[in-house]
Amino acid sequence: MRIRLGETVAIGPGKVSLLEAIREHGSISGAARGLGMSYRRAWMLLDELNRSLSSPATLSEQGGANGGGCTLTEVGEEVVRLYRNIEQQAQQSCATQIAELSGLLLR
Repeated sequence: MRIRLGETVAIGPGKVSLLEAIREHGSISGAARGLGMSYRRAWMLLDELNRSLSSPATLSEQGGANGGGCTLTEVGEEVVRLYRNIEQQAQQSCATQIAELSGLLLR
């Protein structure tokens, strides 16, 4: 599922996975490595997400002796929770159609 804000994909599977990876790794660079993407790509996705929301999904700290980091805000946690809940409900509600579509794939 993707939610658009004009031409921008404001919320989608890649951005939600990035938020989950930031929660796991505590930094954008760690999240990017964990997802196999460049830091620049992760930063751009995160910037796009944060600019699309009324409040930012993440809070970054500048590097220092311990090297800074990034955490999810309450909004970020809510984005992940709502998105994954919608996915789960859609999977349950559309299981028959998903199975039929899957049956059309090459084996």
